[in-house]
Parts: sequence; structure tokens; C-alpha cells
Amino acid sequence: MAIMDTANVGYSYHLPTGGWNYKIRNTLSQFSDLFSEFNKYIAPAYHHDRCERSVQMRIYSMHKGEFVMVFIAFFACFGLGVFIGLAGPSPTSTTSVSATSVVTNSSEIFRGPFRLRSPALGARVQQLWLLAEILTDNNDEEIFDKSFQISISIDGVLSDHTNINLIPESEATNRTQHLKCKKQVCEEVMVLHLGSLEYTHYILNMKFYGLKEFHKRYYIREIVFYFKTYNPAFTQMETWFRFIFLLTTFTVACWFAHTLRKYSTQDWAIEQKWLSILLPLLLLYNDPIFPLRLVSGGCFAPLLDTIFQTTFLACVLLSWLALYHGLRQNERGFVSFYLFKVIVVGLMWVPAMVVAVWQKYYAYYDPTFNYYMNPNYPVVKIMFFVAVTLYFLYLLVLIIKAYSDLRNMPFFDIRLRCLSIIVGTVTFITTILALHSWGPAALQDHWASQPKVHYDTSAPFMALYGLFNFKMYILAYLFSPGSGSIHETAITKDNPAFSMINDSDEEVIYGSDEESRRPLNSHSHRANSEDI
Repeated sequence: MAIMDTANVGYSYHLPTGGWNYKIRNTLSQFSDLFSEFNKYIAPAYHHDRCERSVQMRIYSMHKGEFVMVFIAFFACFGLGVFIGLAGPSPTSTTSVSATSVVTNSSEIFRGPFRLRSPALGARVQQLWLLAEILTDNNDEEIFDKSFQISISIDGVLSDHTNINLIPESEATNRTQHLKCKKQVCEEVMVLHLGSLEYTHYILNMKFYGLKEFHKRYYIREIVFYFKTYNPAFTQMETWFRFIFLLTTFTVACWFAHTLRKYSTQDWAIEQKWLSILLPLLLLYNDPIFPLRLVSGGCFAPLLDTIFQTTFLACVLLSWLALYHGLRQNERGFVSFYLFKVIVVGLMWVPAMVVAVWQKYYAYYDPTFNYYMNPNYPVVKIMFFVAVTLYFLYLLVLIIKAYSDLRNMPFFDIRLRCLSIIVGTVTFITTILALHSWGPAALQDHWASQPKVHYDTSAPFMALYGLFNFKMYILAYLFSPGSGSIHETAITKDNPAFSMINDSDEEVIYGSDEESRRPLNSHSHRANSEDI
């Protein structure tokens, strides 16, 4: 064989000798290729044949215009509810009485006795709070906390002016209160809370103990007593709208169950399973026994209302954790999937229930009971806020992992975005309402007991109840079984990309849909069609 002389050819080939930079880049490139091969097993992709089988949902076949119109309808209904609330009455009514007008000797204003007669009451005022605000001549910058005792006896007056001695003077309760003052105004002290009103008037006889030295130093010039109740006009409005929401929720729940009647519960998507739980709980949230408190006394109806509301909100929080995690997880056993979530939500539910029992049950049997003065209250409060912090940290982790795994997956990205819009909207609005001192029954009563917190309209009530009701109605519509060619098969894989096997060749190859009817995930839809 003749040896070719490279000098006569006109060119030569030299092996690359790029040095360390080239070798490092080549090594990293090999590792990158290796990880890219395993990436489809680390994170789920659209072609994964997941073991779960689920019912198709309406949201899969919705287009951009339809999706936008659904949320416009949601905000329109929510805005209409708030507008109705703005035109509604004030939720509370307050009557003030000065101590100088009822005390027999003005020089004994630090002690009393004070004899007070409540305004005319009825079932529609729901509850009665008595608060005391002490005004002084103190001009110092000093902030102090002074302990003192309040002794109180109570008489009830019927409509026929018959007096009934409820707590006689010989059995008058003595409660230790804390007087926290800054300059001339001290914080209000809750003297009495009646959660159930069985008499037309209440006559209260009070004496203060332990303020004599305080009076000598700062001089108590006035004590203002506040009788605070719910506004009867607001109670009437609340009753009607709870009833309207109750009927609407019952109708939506029946319709949603009717749409899923031909599918086995094992084939429902995780959103549909949770909605089948939350819709009945929404019925309880609207409190079907609310009128019971208007016709009979006792703590049963108010306590049950608080339990219903607290349980519903806890289940909503639990559903958020389950949905964000369940979109990535098929094995959803109670121990492996739900146990930690139930513990996290339970750490918030338990303190809320403790406060509800203190507020409704103990206050019914002891009107002078104040859970703020309970030595265990700071522990319960810390436990609740620690649980809230833990919950939102855990939710944030699940949201980040869900978006990192599913944001590019067809159909799953729609479910994820829809869930995120709902969660973000609910969180934002409830945070605003909480900052403005309005919330579920327990928080609402806490706000109502403060005379300086006042709303001129019923907008907060309508915003809170409208938010959760309209949110559930929209979710029931979005996650109900859809209709159309894409849903001809009753049961499809949890990955709905497989449902395109029912499309005609003309639709798949030529894309016969108009540009205006392009689905939300049109890019991913075309990509999957080309693969098939």
C-alpha cells in the first residue's frame, strides 16, 4: 500500500489539544447528558402512564375566553355581594352610659356602686357586652398595668316588668381585671358578656375594688360604660343571606353530585373528591340552624355555628395541601399522604375550638368569664400562630415543588394555575378582612366586643360569606365532568393527553379548530398530537 504524503494533498488533520478548559467542559457535558437521560424518571412528564384513572373535567376543554369569563363572573358576584353589604346596616349597636350619671357620690367614682339598666333587648340583638372605659387626668408618658376586682350582681326584667334575681348580691361574682393605661385613656375592660338573651332588660349592680390608690395618684374623672349588641337590622339581613346561600349551596351540591353519578368514586379526580366533601361542609358553614338562636336561648346554636365554621375553614386549608401534593402523588394513603397534613391543620383547629368553647360555653354559664384573663390563653395563642406559620411554610414548599414538576405538563398546568388563582384570591381577601377585624364566628364576636372598632355597613360580612360561597360554586363548575368530543370516553387516564386518541385525523394533523377557539394549552396540545 502506498503511503500518502500529506504535504501533496494540501491539508492536514490535527487532533484537538484544547487543554484543561476543554477537558472540563467535555466532562461536564457528559454528566449533563447522563442526568438528562434520568430526568424523565425524576420528574413526571406528559407521556407518563400514571396508575390513577380519573374523570375528565370541564376545565380541560375550556378556552381562554371561557376561562376568563368564569373568573369575571366570580368577581362580579363577589362585587355585587360587597355592594349589597355597603348598602346594608351597621352590624353592631352601641349605647354609652357615664358613671357620673348613675353613681350616688361622685367622690366614690373609683368604687361605685354603679347601677346600670341595659337598653331594651330582643332575640335579634343576639348578644350583649358591657365594657368599661376609665378616663384619668394622667399626663405622664408612663404605661402601666393595674390589677383590680369587679363585683357584679344581675337581675333580669321580663316584658311584664317582673324582676328575676339571676345573681344575687350575696353570690356576686368577683373577677380580677387588668387596667392598662397610657396617658389619660385606659383600654376597655370587658365587664360582662351575655351570649344568650332571655330577658327584655338586665339590671346590673357593680362595685370596683383596688382602685383607691390609683384614683389618688391619677384621678379618675370619668368611667364610660358601653352596652354593645348586634344590630337587629343586621341580624335580619344575616338571616336572609345565610338562607339564600344555604339554598344555593344545596342546589350546587345536588347538581355536582348529579354530574358525577355515572362515574365510580374511584375514578374521580382529586379535585372532585375534595369538592364532594367541601360542598356539604359549606352547607354547615352557612349554618342551617341559625334561626334557632333567634327563637330559643342557650349556647347550643351559637356553639354549633362556631364549630361548623371552624371545621369548614380547616378542611379548606387541608384541601389546599392535599391538592398541591396530590397532583404529583398517586399513592395517597392516610398515613403516608394525609397524616402530616391533618396534624398541621389540626394544630390550628384545636386552638380555635378551645377559644370557641371558652367564648360560647363558659360565658353562657358565667357571664363575667373573659378568656383573655385565662392563664392558658397566651399558650393557646402562641400555639395557633406557630401552627399558622408552619402551615404556610409547608404550603409554600408544596407550591414550589408542584410548579417545578408540572408547570410544563399539558392539562396539569391548567389545574395548577386554576388552583393557584383561587388560593391566592381567598388568601388575599381573608387577610384584608382579618386585618380589619372581621372573620369567622369566634373572630367576629371578638371584634364585636370592642366598642372602638366600628363598621357603618355590612360589607365585611357579605365579603366573607360571598367569598367562600362563590369560590365553591366556581370550583364546582370548573371541575365538573365536561362534555364534547374530547370527553367521549367515560374514563380516561389521569393524564388527559391520552384522550386525544378520540380526535379525528383531520383535527390532529390539520388543526381544524379556529384560532379563536384555541385551548389554553394549545402549544402543549399540538406537541402531544404530533407525538401521537
